[in-house]
Amino acid sequence: MAEDQAASERRARLRDACLYLVCGVPGEPPDPAPLPDLLRAAAAGGTDIFQLREKRLADEELTAVADALRALCERIGMLFIVNDRPGVAAEVGADGVHVGQEDLPVEEVREIVGPEMLIGLSTHAEAEIDAVDPALVDYIGVGPVHETPTKQGRPAVGVELVRYAAANARVPFFAIGGLNAGNIAEVTAAGAQRAVVLRAIAEAADPEAAARELRAALLDGSAGR
Repeated sequence: MAEDQAASERRARLRDACLYLVCGVPGEPPDPAPLPDLLRAAAAGGTDIFQLREKRLADEELTAVADALRALCERIGMLFIVNDRPGVAAEVGADGVHVGQEDLPVEEVREIVGPEMLIGLSTHAEAEIDAVDPALVDYIGVGPVHETPTKQGRPAVGVELVRYAAANARVPFFAIGGLNAGNIAEVTAAGAQRAVVLRAIAEAADPEAAARELRAALLDGSAGR
């Protein structure tokens, strides 16, 4: 029963979320030391979800970083998601795991993480949105709206796919891809109530203020429809 309640609470928080931050471990070699201050600032500005997206670390190293960040996110009130590694997500007790179209199939991911954990899936086309099974996938990312250096070689889909998701997605969706305070109104006008950002918060001079501005734009856009 406790697990069922935890899962219900996670999914309720997901439905209510609007601002989602993704970033990796900064530096070369990777150094997680700056991340706690960034996450505290992002949370203070109203960020609801944080995803750790780090491809360079081995599972053991990533688990250590993820475990510390999961505990921090729990204290400051953000859902904590691990990118691409369901085993690590399960090991640290993350709130969820996010996978792409070329990663492990969501059926296998669900077997690894169990029924309580959130699963997010990237989508880049109408057919991928239509193919989402709400029994397996809790939310989707829709994009990239604009070309972005974090997804080199992935063509931008523009706001048309966001508009399609707003009309057809059967799970909550987040617009993603090159979004910032200067262009986020484009996706809210297309029907998005939620957005994923990376550099707009992580590279901002004042991450708390950046998050607050983005959250206000998302809420204003939703209220205007």
